[in-house]
Amino acid sequence: MHVYPDAKAVVRALAPDEPVILNRPHAAARAARFFNEKFPGTSLYAVKANPSPDLLKVLWENGITHYDVASIAEVRLVSQVLPGATQCFMHPIKTRRAIREAYHEHGCRTFSLDTLDELEKIVEACSDEEGNPAEDLRLLVRLRVSSEYAELSLAAKFGCDLTEAPDLLQAARQHCDWLGVCFHVGSQAMTPFAYVQAIERVRAAVAQASVVIDVVDVGGGFPSVYPGMEPPPMEDFFEVIKRHFEELPIAYNAELWCEPGRALCAEYSSLVVCVEKRRGDELYINDGAYGALFDAAHVDWKFPVCALEDDLYEAEQEFSFYGPTCDDADYMKGPFYLPGDIQAGDYIEIGMLGAYGTAMKTGFNGFGEAEHAVVEDEPMASLYDGSRVRPVADNVVSLR
Repeated sequence: MHVYPDAKAVVRALAPDEPVILNRPHAAARAARFFNEKFPGTSLYAVKANPSPDLLKVLWENGITHYDVASIAEVRLVSQVLPGATQCFMHPIKTRRAIREAYHEHGCRTFSLDTLDELEKIVEACSDEEGNPAEDLRLLVRLRVSSEYAELSLAAKFGCDLTEAPDLLQAARQHCDWLGVCFHVGSQAMTPFAYVQAIERVRAAVAQASVVIDVVDVGGGFPSVYPGMEPPPMEDFFEVIKRHFEELPIAYNAELWCEPGRALCAEYSSLVVCVEKRRGDELYINDGAYGALFDAAHVDWKFPVCALEDDLYEAEQEFSFYGPTCDDADYMKGPFYLPGDIQAGDYIEIGMLGAYGTAMKTGFNGFGEAEHAVVEDEPMASLYDGSRVRPVADNVVSLR
């Protein structure tokens, strides 16, 4: 694949009719090294955020050896691309067939659950042909925790509450070699305090269950940088998590895990689109709600944008976007700030789409094709380039 210096060079070389996904392997590598070196435990990449085989290889080459898989298709993908990886099947609801294949064919030993029914499925599916139970299972009970400090909630669908957790932990302890607790504070958590609250729920559950805990998995939720969403430095999150983890009543050699998705891959990709029509402050572009801009349309996510033409001189103004399909729902209200003289035929780069962007593209209405290119410039924003240092007086690591 040809490597270009930046998005403008891609446009000059290709004059593309279809959207172009720009990948920055160096940005993903930097994020992986950051987590590998600074998180005080083991980082599992959440594959659902971006399952690109090229990205998986970049993360592996930069120290990410564990992968949070949520479907049997993801299990197969990671087995194919990274046969030496440690896979953890962290979706709390799985079919027996998926569990059986993951355990017996792909070497997956770690599974999450939030009900006794799921525990029964896992134990049965991982037994051998004679019905003998597996002796090497690693089970993590998922707790329901608050998503109040996250931009997108993950509090409703999964997790047992504190009244159910003790019995489930005690039951799981009887069937595993290694027992853990996990949770998810929601996507794009904007303060480390989100993890403080969740870890306190872990404390309560463990105290009531009176079982030995071998791992605490604080899940995902680690943020990236978007317009209007400026999180604290990532080191603040790590320090708060480490301190509160060390105060838990768990085994002295218990492990600390996390499951970053967005934080590892948001900076990996951006998107070049072409303006096909302008109608006032509305721009019709060739990607949208059924493509990489799903979040911009359906959850009103704000992405950074940049005009790629050199002959635009008017001040920036607010624009909204329409995508290429025939649906009125293919609409992204923004606002997206671009030069006031932008017009049909001009190109725009939309940044920070490595997470839940390129992974969401569909072929609805016959659209969805995209070219790919590698670029060498920096992403539009970064948590890992050394610029996210705040004054000590404004730090939040003292939160308890």
